[in-house]
Amino acid sequence: MSRGTEIIEIEDTYAEAFDGTVCQLLVTAKNDKLLKKAVYSFTALPSTVFGDAEGGLVKWVQNNETPDGRPGAIVQLWTTGYNKKSIDTLYDKLGRRSRQGILVVPTTAIFNSLESKNYFNMMNNVGHCGDGFEEIIEKYGKKLISVPIMFGQDFLIEENIGYQHGVMGGNLWFFCDSIDSALNAGDKAVDTILQLDGAITSFDICSAGSKVETNFPEIGPTTNHWFCPTLRGKIDDSKVPKGVKSIPEIVINGIDMDHVKLAMKRIIEAVKDAPGLMKISAGNFGGKLGKHKIYLKNL
Repeated sequence: MSRGTEIIEIEDTYAEAFDGTVCQLLVTAKNDKLLKKAVYSFTALPSTVFGDAEGGLVKWVQNNETPDGRPGAIVQLWTTGYNKKSIDTLYDKLGRRSRQGILVVPTTAIFNSLESKNYFNMMNNVGHCGDGFEEIIEKYGKKLISVPIMFGQDFLIEENIGYQHGVMGGNLWFFCDSIDSALNAGDKAVDTILQLDGAITSFDICSAGSKVETNFPEIGPTTNHWFCPTLRGKIDDSKVPKGVKSIPEIVINGIDMDHVKLAMKRIIEAVKDAPGLMKISAGNFGGKLGKHKIYLKNL
């Protein structure tokens, strides 16, 4: 891939991805300030490595695209694996984040945004916040749980929220000549994902890619030391090329493999001319992390 007369290398490697369980919500609020507070609270702290969940923003949507005619955002929440444990965990974390991240923000509402053959009933993990005073209502052509709250406007959440199998961990690495060029390329990547449906980046620009091996398993994944620019010259087995000063990672989850691949392809197209970008690569662990291999050359 060329940038003028300069060749931008796309490494002949693959991103290693794995199975996940995903639900997708449409969150609305009276204004953008309240909406952003709810979205950022719901999606904060990617922590699937601790048996929890990770979320992300799919896109912001306009008033004419929401059931209640208010500002909205489509968000996803994920757990690792697709089995009974991951489904049960997602149901639990969806309830926790909906209650403490969205319900408590004034004027918010939640609607389903994923048509699926599998649905969570949200009465037990959110609806009963009404302490028995909640009720099922018909509004906007949907069946909603109406939860009375002190603010004076009942909190509304669609009774059934869809979930399905998805693909997690698609990723791209940008080998850059400075921290500023890394931030610029990373911003282009994040902005690109926000133009697509069905995919998120749960970390935005991730500054600390990890590895499977660790000397401290009690704290979870540790730094991928082979690719830390500040360790080049300090360790014998550094894999940081000469001149590379920063390697940001963009991690991508999608409702299916096609959405992950499309996001990776569009990101490569968007960043290929970014100043200071020297090489595009991806993270993999020789099959130790996931069964899906996404080869960059095939994109």
